[in-house]
Amino acid sequence: MKLNHRRETEQVYTVTNAPRPMSQDIEYRQRRYLVSMGVRTGCFIGAVVAAVAGAPFWVAGLMVVGALLLPYISVIFANGGREPTPSARFDDAQGPEQKPISGQRPEIGS
Repeated sequence: MKLNHRRETEQVYTVTNAPRPMSQDIEYRQRRYLVSMGVRTGCFIGAVVAAVAGAPFWVAGLMVVGALLLPYISVIFANGGREPTPSARFDDAQGPEQKPISGQRPEIGS
């Protein structure tokens, strides 16, 4: 007769490897998206200024391409889901060092 009805598939988190709260994750993704959109705005303004100032065509074209591609990339990263967090490791990869055997020390011959 089995008295302990514990589930083996139940996952238990320790404090060190618990996932980041959803509010912090959303805040991080929003901040990253806003920075990317700021860079996009800078690319767009830079393309207009470069075209008006008579800069080479490739400079303005590169900025226009950046302004067109950054929204797609930003949305993909913002909606990509939660970032993986490294889990804590309690085991030592090298193995524990063996302590010397206690007892009488060997005598040093003189």
